[in-house]
Amino acid sequence: MTFSLKKSFQTAIKSSWTILKLIVPIYILADILFYYDALKHISFIFKPIVSLLGLPQEAALSIVSGLFLNLYAAIAFAAPLGLDAKEWTILAVFLGIAHALLVETEIMKKLGISRSFSIVLRLSVGLCVGYLTSILPKSWFENQNLKDITLPIQHQFQSIFEVLQNSLYESLSLSLKIIALVTILIFFLDFIKSLSCIQNYSQKVNSGFSIAVGVVLGITYGAGILIAEYEKGLLGKREVFFIGTYLMICHAIIEDTLLFVIFGANPWVIVTLRVIFATLLSYLMAQYFGKKAI
Repeated sequence: MTFSLKKSFQTAIKSSWTILKLIVPIYILADILFYYDALKHISFIFKPIVSLLGLPQEAALSIVSGLFLNLYAAIAFAAPLGLDAKEWTILAVFLGIAHALLVETEIMKKLGISRSFSIVLRLSVGLCVGYLTSILPKSWFENQNLKDITLPIQHQFQSIFEVLQNSLYESLSLSLKIIALVTILIFFLDFIKSLSCIQNYSQKVNSGFSIAVGVVLGITYGAGILIAEYEKGLLGKREVFFIGTYLMICHAIIEDTLLFVIFGANPWVIVTLRVIFATLLSYLMAQYFGKKAI
């Protein structure tokens, strides 16, 4: 394999366009739901989840916001509740695994992983890890939260037109960042694979690089690399299934964790549990279900 700027650029554009088509419409839909306060009307459905996790009932709106929107929305609703360090950690491990389901489930679908599998996996593992965290000794968690945390600013819009205008701008801005980073990463990966010393290990490079990108930067960025490699035929369905399962449980491990650590959550518990469960479950599922249609 020889390195070609033109081919790498074409691959990057194709992969980025796939991500772009998913992000913009779903991002806008999520903002519309938030503007009309629609999530409040279904938050009662999630109170059993809150009880299982050992969180106060008022945290239901934070849970539903995280599941359908993003971690920033979840934190904005959780911040006034006066949660202690253990409760913030529980919220972090659950929502770290199961958040932004609207967008990320569609991205996994592009990789051949079904929506139902993605949702069931992330919710069940999130609940399992969250419950395990809730029964850990209180002494494992810090006793004091940090105060005077500056939350992301929640825009107050006067009309749905302003919502759509801002949402389009934000989604395109995010998409441009994704396109730029994915393009750089694909160029880098293609160059690495063109080296003679790497040729015999190209499959490991593909898998390892995709996992590393997803774990550090998140599902969206990791999937950008995965889509490109999958469409080239460099990764089979079993490899994509393994990597996809891993990333659904353990992704954006730095940014997502730090968002909750500033409120007193225990970073070691969050990272350790997510890495262990991601490694164990992805291996088991790849062994038993990887050769079947998902």
